[in-house]
Amino acid sequence: MDTMRYRARELRNSATDAERRLWQHLRLRQLGGFRFRRQVPVGGYIADFTCPEVKLIVELDGRQHLERMAYDARRTRALEAKGYKVLRYWNDDVLMRTHAVLEDILRKLHELESKSNSTPPRSSPSPAAKGRRKSNDEREIDGT
Repeated sequence: MDTMRYRARELRNSATDAERRLWQHLRLRQLGGFRFRRQVPVGGYIADFTCPEVKLIVELDGRQHLERMAYDARRTRALEAKGYKVLRYWNDDVLMRTHAVLEDILRKLHELESKSNSTPPRSSPSPAAKGRRKSNDEREIDGT
């Protein structure tokens, strides 16, 4: 396994409280039916969360990022050069204003989806999963 993938695995196994909270709402297509992955190598960096379907990256920043703003700006430019849109949120916002963060992410997902005419349709869930799933409207924000 290459170094980036190994480091991504380490990061997945040592997630922050904010990363765990957000992942609970992004996993299993809970936010608008969009598929997210976490701690994924992209363009020489490891992105916190990616939605490959619309090329969106969600990054969570803690206090250490106050001292690394120039690095984060370079990183964002590099990811945008790969065709991704990058959203950044403070850990505190995710923990204390989860609903607002999810609404903002969902708004951006829909915006990017409407701009992309070449996006293949999302696959349907398996027959076994269909009976358990809520509609997109029901689960978009409440995360269930």
